[in-house]
Amino acid sequence: MLRAGLIGFPSSGKTTLFQLMTQALETSNSRRRGDAAVGISRVPDERLDHLTTMFNPKKHVPTTVQFSDPTGQQGLTSTVDVSVFREADALLHVVRAFQSETAPPPSGSVDPGRDIRLMEEELILNDLDVVERRLQRVNQDLKKGKNTTLDQEKAVLTQCRESLEDGTPVRALNLDEHLQKQLRGFQLLSAKPLLLILNLDETDLSQNTRADASPGIERIKDKLTHAHVPVCAKIELEISQLDPGDAESFLADLGLVESSLDRVIRAAFQLLGYISFFTVGEDECRAWAVPKGTIAQAAAREIHSDIARGFIRAEVVSYEQLKERGSLHTCREHGEVRLEGKEYEVQDGDVINFRFAT
Repeated sequence: MLRAGLIGFPSSGKTTLFQLMTQALETSNSRRRGDAAVGISRVPDERLDHLTTMFNPKKHVPTTVQFSDPTGQQGLTSTVDVSVFREADALLHVVRAFQSETAPPPSGSVDPGRDIRLMEEELILNDLDVVERRLQRVNQDLKKGKNTTLDQEKAVLTQCRESLEDGTPVRALNLDEHLQKQLRGFQLLSAKPLLLILNLDETDLSQNTRADASPGIERIKDKLTHAHVPVCAKIELEISQLDPGDAESFLADLGLVESSLDRVIRAAFQLLGYISFFTVGEDECRAWAVPKGTIAQAAAREIHSDIARGFIRAEVVSYEQLKERGSLHTCREHGEVRLEGKEYEVQDGDVINFRFAT
């Protein structure tokens, strides 16, 4: 399950966006964890919906995203427990780009570019504190005797410290997989993928205006060094509470072909390089999210460790072929169901049945 931490300055619309993201479940799955509200949202996927129609299973199980929204947050330097951020796969920075007489900005002005810069600085300062404290401990331990592992850790932490002191986030270092693995235990915030959620005025999402080219984005285009998604959280939350037909019409009036939930999740998946594969049958049709490049045996492990351990072969057919043929039986007749081994790289949209020994 993808875990996303929502960050943002006061009155940015962060909590409104959290409500919008997490109300997609038929029953509320929000809970509190320390200073944070944690909610689960289903990932919309028309492919899974179609497979469910084809197989009519007892269960329809989409993949999910966990959103965390720290309450009372005044940025990251407040008393808010940042552990909820450290465990996240990605950070979603909700940036205020709307005017409101009833909710004036605490800073006195709406300046998305400034807020983007200040939040990045907070991430960097938080990480710099973590890195410096760890370096002190490493240097103390190295005084007791030579240690190759600690020498390597010191080298990468020193590289990170230099970058952070220069005002550069760790994610910009483009470290190789080995160095990233060394840093993983520190869960540095500025190393995490960052997605900007631009919370715009309704007028900036007006009819006949593409959301990704709205005036609200055009005004700060030179500040957008990260992947970004435009939303109007307040109006889209209201729309989401309407009947599906009415909601679709209102979204169309705003020049949107899909909801904020769809746009944010799609952007987060792209940012992290995630893909989806499917398992189907009479009992269950389910979507599984894995990083791009995942091999078949690792994908099997997502379902159950016993399947990965006893892996024999993977029966694979693409969703598009299955949709066109209408059944697995017809796909087999046309030779479109392939047998793949452990090292097969799973593709987005694969429908897979894993053969395994018990």
